[in-house]
Amino acid sequence: MATEAAARTHDLQRGIHLEYLTIAWNILEGIVAIASGVVAGSIALVGFGMDSLIETSSGGILLWRLRAERHGANAEQLERKALKLVGVSFLLLAAYVAVDSIKSLVEREQPERSLVGIGIAVISIVVMPWLAHQKRKAAGKLNSAALQADSRQASLCAYLSAILLGGLVLNATLGWWWADPVAALVMVPIIANEGLNAFRGET
Repeated sequence: MATEAAARTHDLQRGIHLEYLTIAWNILEGIVAIASGVVAGSIALVGFGMDSLIETSSGGILLWRLRAERHGANAEQLERKALKLVGVSFLLLAAYVAVDSIKSLVEREQPERSLVGIGIAVISIVVMPWLAHQKRKAAGKLNSAALQADSRQASLCAYLSAILLGGLVLNATLGWWWADPVAALVMVPIIANEGLNAFRGET
C-alpha cells in the first residue's frame, strides 16, 4: 500500500513537472507568436499565439488539479472540474479564431511575410508532440481524463503549428493572402470538437 502511494506521488510529481514545462514554453511561444503576428498582420499567427496562452491556462488548471491531489484533495472531484475547465478553454479559443478569421477574409487583410512566425511554428512542431506523448504516459499512470485532455491539447497545438506553417509559407512564397485566415479557420472545428468532448467528459 505504501509502495502504491509512493508511486502515485512520484507520478503526480512527474505530471506537475510536465505542466510547469508546458506553461513556460507556451508563455514564450505565445508572446513571440502574438508579437510577430501583430507586426505581420497575420490572423493565423495571432490565433496561434492565443492558443498558446489558452494552453497556458489549461496547464495552470492541470497544475492546480495535480498539486491539490498531492496535498490530499479528492481526485475524482478534481477531475470533473479540471476536465470541464479545459473544455471551456478549447471553446473560447475556437470562438476567437473563427471571429478573427472571418473578419480578415471579409476585410481582405493582407499579412506581411513573417520569418519569425515560420520559425516558431517549426519549433512547435518538434516540441509539442514530445510534450503530448509525455502527458499521455502520465495520464495513463494517473488514470486522469483531465490530463489526457491536456495531452490532446498539446497534440492539437502540433497540428495547428503545421496548419499555421502551411498558411505562412504559402503567403510568403506565393502571395496567397487568403491562405492565412483560411488556415486559421481550419483550426476551428478541430478545437471546438475537442472542447465539447472535454466539457462532456468524453476524452
